[in-house]
Amino acid sequence: MSVVLITGTSSGIGMAVAFSLAKTGHQVVATMRDLEKAAPLRDAGMDVRRLDVTSDTSIADCVGATVAAHGRLDAVINNAGAGHLGTIDLETLADVRRVMEVNFFGVVAVTKAAMPHLRRSGGRLLTVTSVGGVIGQPFNEAYCAAKFAAEGFMEALAPVAGAVGVRVSVIEPGAVASEFVANIGVDRSALITAAGPYGPALESYLSRSADAFANAQTPDEVAEVVRSVLSADEPHFRYQTSDWARRFAGIKLADLDGMAVQRLTREWIT
Repeated sequence: MSVVLITGTSSGIGMAVAFSLAKTGHQVVATMRDLEKAAPLRDAGMDVRRLDVTSDTSIADCVGATVAAHGRLDAVINNAGAGHLGTIDLETLADVRRVMEVNFFGVVAVTKAAMPHLRRSGGRLLTVTSVGGVIGQPFNEAYCAAKFAAEGFMEALAPVAGAVGVRVSVIEPGAVASEFVANIGVDRSALITAAGPYGPALESYLSRSADAFANAQTPDEVAEVVRSVLSADEPHFRYQTSDWARRFAGIKLADLDGMAVQRLTREWIT
């Protein structure tokens, strides 16, 4: 039975992955910042622990206690993240840094703490990024920057980790019907008003996003992809979680001059 630590399991993809892996025989260490949401996972027999990915002390304590309790660590799934909408003309550098702390530096810090244990077990390191880590999207500058950074970090780490027996993969969902978007805390009308000269473009983007999330996949569908990657004998580096995500990411990966992406995303704000 493998020991798998998952970050950000209080809802959405993280919770779905935790349940999926627990049902298939893994010893799941489900982590979250707010343990008030731990009951469903504990009731299912999982080891639930507090972990704030923006705190080095919290990360060290959680990873250390996990290994002490279970004797090993076979896989880590970096899932914790936070959404953000905005554009640099209207927000502060502190806003951008907060997004990077959760979505990028949190991934780096958890990875650093886990790598010695994964090296000993010949384990797996999976990171849930986003199609927003492949294609930059309007009004998602900070979020996409963080996801791009996470993808670049993992792409560079993968061959190095592989040299010591650790397999690295990234998971790229598109729109997912979960609490993630609600947790951004968007008041649409207030946001458009505050956007000033960017208001019309933002209104178009939000309308397009509402359509995308109306046809979103479920967290359980993403969890099934994660489960299959974790069990693959020869996992790939990059996985999209739906046909739509594969088509979308494919635009960028074949776009050598960058203009196909620019034509696509300009349509979202006009």
